[in-house]
Amino acid sequence: MAAGTAAGTATASYDLRFDSGRICLDLTATTHPGERLDCAGRLAAWVVASGLVPPGTPLTGVDARWLLGFRELRGHIARLVRGELDGRPADGALARVNSAALVAPPAPWAVRAGDGSLHRRLHSEPGCAELLAVVARDALDLLTDPPARASLRQCEGDNCPIVYLDTSRGRRRRWCSSEVCGNRERVARHRRRAALART
Repeated sequence: MAAGTAAGTATASYDLRFDSGRICLDLTATTHPGERLDCAGRLAAWVVASGLVPPGTPLTGVDARWLLGFRELRGHIARLVRGELDGRPADGALARVNSAALVAPPAPWAVRAGDGSLHRRLHSEPGCAELLAVVARDALDLLTDPPARASLRQCEGDNCPIVYLDTSRGRRRRWCSSEVCGNRERVARHRRRAALART
């Protein structure tokens, strides 16, 4: 899942989580509870852990410009998704996501391992715009697919802004993560019951 905890304000339970069900939503979740893409190294770790690139892909070009690009796209996707959920179209954000999606994504390349099996690689080291295009296309695919769009949910956790794709049976998932927001809710419920029992 994630690289080890690095400098920054994120706690281990929130470190580079991938609970949302879509790569575009996982990117928007990197702002909670604080900025988790706080340096080029953390962004590179997120790019690999998210599956945007195969493990072992060189990412020597990741720098402050990449951070700016990913954060900008993250903001546009968040506004676009929130606007769709709230019934307030964010056409400015849509234009920016559409624009990012126009760039050709990285070309896949298969290589044969020593045991004869094929493994996915990229034809060449990806650039920032190519990877942003993958995330932008994922957002557009999500929001133009009616069943997927209907599965978008806002986490019910206290002060949690994360939007996720509910693919659970019966569509009853309540939290972005049962281990994080769900656990916090269960602990709060237990404390409330304990306080009532004491009074």
